[in-house]
Amino acid sequence: MVILVAITVKFVGALRHAAGAEKLSLDIAEGFSMRKLLGELTRRAPELKRSLINQHVGDAELNALVLVNGREISVLGGLNTAVKDGDEVVFVSVVHGG
Repeated sequence: MVILVAITVKFVGALRHAAGAEKLSLDIAEGFSMRKLLGELTRRAPELKRSLINQHVGDAELNALVLVNGREISVLGGLNTAVKDGDEVVFVSVVHGG
């Protein structure tokens, strides 16, 4: 039996447009990793893939700062960070220039 948990996903900056929303409420399987969440989000809103993932590097490098309950995922477990019931995941657009 799959246990579902409720999370909130927020998009900041240009990611709002790519996602088509500022905020989503999702029911996902317990233990869902950030990697799986990214896959689900980009499946729902394909425009997000181009905005979230560095296409020159692939899945290994994100073009966004990702916070779970206010903490950056690099200090939590990176893309392997599991989301739990009630978590708030925030994607913040990172602007590159040159």
